Amino acid sequence: MQAFTLGRAATTRDEIWLVEHPPVFTLGHASRPEHLHAPGDIPVVRTERGGQVTYHGPGQVVAYLLIDLRRRSLTVRDFVSTIEDATIAVLGASGVEATRRAGAPGVYLAGRDGATGAKIASLGIRISRGCSYHGVALNVAMDLEPFSRIDPCGYPGLAVTDLRSCVGDVDMADLAARFGRQLAASLESKR
Repeated sequence: MQAFTLGRAATTRDEIWLVEHPPVFTLGHASRPEHLHAPGDIPVVRTERGGQVTYHGPGQVVAYLLIDLRRRSLTVRDFVSTIEDATIAVLGASGVEATRRAGAPGVYLAGRDGATGAKIASLGIRISRGCSYHGVALNVAMDLEPFSRIDPCGYPGLAVTDLRSCVGDVDMADLAARFGRQLAASLESKR
């Protein structure tokens, strides 16, 4: 991912990589040791992305967005909003009302009276020479216990959920395909 971004030319096509990771805690640039409580047997990896500590594991779709922001005239803030909007749209199509939270990138269940609920998707990006890498992790149908071993995204006590907890069984392959298409369409509209 980093090699792809560093090796890009002005004509290199943008790409979105959809993956599912084995269990791993990742630490962004802003991570602090006190937010990682008890990793146990789950590996801990420091990354180049922004943000704090998060967990990746089976049942989560991670979309790595390798996008030339300059070519699309996107600011980092616009890019983050586009990712959040695409994630909210996919969740909405699955019957889940979601929203963003001011000052805390990611996507959260919509609560009552404008409040936000549990976090269902996390963002962590890096921009190098105007091009992005890293991206967004959408919790689909996963074991959520490892999130209890950390302060997710640096927020003690932050509730985390997945799509399965909201709607029941989810076809992971179908959801991943829809997520990829929605991200691509949302970014394409920014040309």
